[in-house]
Amino acid sequence: MGVSSGSAIEEQNEEPLLITPTSDTVQDTVVNYKGETVNLSTENKYGGWKSASHIIASEVGETIAYYGISSNLITYLTGPPLNQSTVAAATNINTWSGFVWMLPLLGGFLADSYFGRFHTILFSSLIYILGLGLLTLSVALPSLISQHECIHSSDTTTTENSCMPVSLQVFFFFSSLYLVAIGKAGFKPCAQAFAADQFDVRNLKECASKSSFFNWWFFGQCVGSSISFLILTYIQENINWTLGFGIPCIFMAIALLLFLLGTKSYRFSVKQDKENPLLGILRVFSRAAKNWRTNSSQAATGGTPHDKIPAGAHHLKFLDKALIDMPIDQVHSTEHSIRCSIDQVEDAKVLLRLVPIWITCLMYAVVISQTTTFFIKQGNTMDRSIGPDIHIPAASLLTVMSLSVIFLIPIYDRIFVPLARSVTSLPSGITMLQRIGVGMFLSMVTMVVAAVVEKKRLQIALDSGLIDMPKETIPLSLWWLAPQYLLIGVTEIFTIVGMQEFFYDQVPNGLRSMGIAFYLSIIGIGDFLSGFLIYVIEKVTNASGQSSWFSDNLNRAHLDYFYWLLVGLSAANLIAYLYFSKSHLYNKL
Repeated sequence: MGVSSGSAIEEQNEEPLLITPTSDTVQDTVVNYKGETVNLSTENKYGGWKSASHIIASEVGETIAYYGISSNLITYLTGPPLNQSTVAAATNINTWSGFVWMLPLLGGFLADSYFGRFHTILFSSLIYILGLGLLTLSVALPSLISQHECIHSSDTTTTENSCMPVSLQVFFFFSSLYLVAIGKAGFKPCAQAFAADQFDVRNLKECASKSSFFNWWFFGQCVGSSISFLILTYIQENINWTLGFGIPCIFMAIALLLFLLGTKSYRFSVKQDKENPLLGILRVFSRAAKNWRTNSSQAATGGTPHDKIPAGAHHLKFLDKALIDMPIDQVHSTEHSIRCSIDQVEDAKVLLRLVPIWITCLMYAVVISQTTTFFIKQGNTMDRSIGPDIHIPAASLLTVMSLSVIFLIPIYDRIFVPLARSVTSLPSGITMLQRIGVGMFLSMVTMVVAAVVEKKRLQIALDSGLIDMPKETIPLSLWWLAPQYLLIGVTEIFTIVGMQEFFYDQVPNGLRSMGIAFYLSIIGIGDFLSGFLIYVIEKVTNASGQSSWFSDNLNRAHLDYFYWLLVGLSAANLIAYLYFSKSHLYNKL
């Protein structure tokens, strides 16, 4: 297990630390692109920042591609030709986004168990490019893929038509979106894990660089997203959607090229243990469940205990029962012949200890999912002019979030961390879980600010007589939303980067891609939960006859109520997080 930012916590006696005899103590063989063994103590032409920079540059291109289609998706869905309602569009986006961030669990599993990270990145990038290409085609050639059924108004005094797109165009559009999700599922977890693999944790200098790497990885992501928020959203709304979706496809192709250019400098890990690490861990849970009635110190009648049960592992002891051999007449011979090792039991404990942290991070993901849905819909109703003839897209305000990260990451990495290190003696200044918790608290503050600003927007709409005129611009500058985007950016420096490092560092060595996928799945589940919460509130408010919190006419909606609800849920979640993080057991070599 790599040395984490929480590794030195034992010295501070603030949180417990566990040193486990896991399989991570056996380092995988490192080879170059030719398959030749690399001696990390004498050869420095492979790996390190040189190799990681190629992958970071590739990640910038992928980020431009992804946010180029996702950041302004609600504007496309609610406008012609799809004309979806606000609730339907938000639900569709949350569902798709949920799949985008959940599928990496499958991509990480396939990479760690079968294909390897490099090949998974390569093949998934090709699928990614195909999905983006088809998405562009679905917008560029609507005459070839759909026909519109237009119901002409019988009122001769109006020239407006009520047109609904047939299902073929909708099917083609969303099929392309989900193909993008499949491509991202392989690229996202493997790229970051593969880049982090370029640093050797046994080398003190590279170990410090590895912790810093996660900061600069996120810095690169924010550079890419800023380009999307600032430039691509403007192109989509002011030039055309075909170009706005086509440019991301080009950037993804560039991302693949940048990744391949670094092939000769990469370090590749070759597993010494060929057994699927995840299946070994699943076998531990299975055997422990079957042996749950058996005393862990000695076998039941006819059973034979293993010669050794881990010493000093006083947590999750029920999993130690996986080490007990069951009588041959109680199990199939094939199962009896495959024993669970001590390393596999300890790896299973490592994963199980992550579950409470994973669950209590979900509420944070629900909060940040609002940035690409309701925040943008609010902005569309406000004054977006920055000059006499220039109106910026509401989605471009996401740039504030990214720019805040770009500006603050160097300050965090070069100023805050050294200062905090001088106080705590921890390599990264504060522990990973402390870093995550700070961001969670700030996300709660963000929703307080968002609720107050939305209340002001509704009051101005009322005072201006625009309550029933949803298409009219409310005389309130779009920049009133900037503080909540700025705060979200600050929370990401703490929580998002903290989760990336935590779930990469704290999983068994053979499951690094899965570790990144665990972090990504938090965002995915958060999107699903956000969609479910919206669905329930919509049903309840409609059934009670009250005004919907998510009315298509946002001037009669109550997004402020929704934001206050998120504040309350975030506060309760933060209490639970503090409880579990205080007792969490870190792992290290």
